[in-house]
Amino acid sequence: MPCYSDPSCVILLAKRQKILALTPRVLQVNRRLDEWVKLEQLDLDSVETVVDEKVEDKVTSLKMTRHQKRKIDETHVEGHEELDAASLREHEEFTKVKNIATIELGRYEIETWYFSPFPPEYNDCLRLYFCEFCLNFMKRKEQLQRHMKKCDLKHPPGDEIYRSGTLSMFEVDGKKNKVYGQNLCYLAKLFLDHKTLYYDVDLFLFYILCECDDRGCHMVGYFSKEKHSEESYNLACILTLPPYQRKGYGKFLIAFSYELSKKESKVGTPERPLSDLGLLSYRGYWTRVLLDILKRHKGNISIKELSDMTAIKAEDILTTLQTLELIQYRKGQHVICADPKVLDRHLKAAGRGGLEVDVSKLIWTPYKEQG
Repeated sequence: MPCYSDPSCVILLAKRQKILALTPRVLQVNRRLDEWVKLEQLDLDSVETVVDEKVEDKVTSLKMTRHQKRKIDETHVEGHEELDAASLREHEEFTKVKNIATIELGRYEIETWYFSPFPPEYNDCLRLYFCEFCLNFMKRKEQLQRHMKKCDLKHPPGDEIYRSGTLSMFEVDGKKNKVYGQNLCYLAKLFLDHKTLYYDVDLFLFYILCECDDRGCHMVGYFSKEKHSEESYNLACILTLPPYQRKGYGKFLIAFSYELSKKESKVGTPERPLSDLGLLSYRGYWTRVLLDILKRHKGNISIKELSDMTAIKAEDILTTLQTLELIQYRKGQHVICADPKVLDRHLKAAGRGGLEVDVSKLIWTPYKEQG
């Protein structure tokens, strides 16, 4: 039996053809769908023995550091640059490999992507069954069936603040619905590698996007935001569940977070650090929104005016326009270059905007702490 506590164990990246006898640290790959496999599942005759010299050097270096009281070089691990050495060791120890293989949520059976720190009594479970309305989770199908006969919820336990066609958005206060908020965090962590799991959900509001039919309002995805953020964060965490991905819901959630910022008369920005996919999604949203305005105003608009109109933080506007090479620094100020052909080219490259938020259907007042 391989020693699971040794990070040099052979791992299998699910849905890939080759077995990788290297550590995640050396490979610096996305750990999505990683899982432990038994020795008899491996075809060792098919393992390629030719190793790239650079990779071989890294493996040799790793072995040497383990012999030197495991003083591993932790100066850079992709996606976790903000963690110190102690935090990084703790993160890797508890998230080496996913613990729950699949979940059942509503009419979907979903293969999970990452580790989630469920309570110890669920350590021996490969599959969990979630109530799609209250998000309580159980070990056995029979438990879920008994629960569904008693659960009187048909939508998330919060206030419906948006309804357009079959789409609905509910605001859930983490303080008023603590168990729901914690269960949502457990669920989300199964599909988010870089999420920090907060057990104290009192400080957060959760915005749950649902598809509605005659059976109820079925969760599609969500985003969370702090009730009070000194850094102007208007979004802390965002997830579209796998069965609903590539349908424009992620873009909808981002747009919705900015519509709430407009209602608050504040500028907003997502909490950092962003994952690669998160940055890509936001850069696409910022590009489409800003270029649409630049086309209408033919470039005759300032960064401040753009920020006021969109609720996008000025720093995010600057970095987006700089990435698109649409801004120059002249005589002590930034000047926007808005050639119509260049704008059209960038808009085409940014792709479709996804589902639009019908602001007239948003019924919401900003959060205020009750005395």
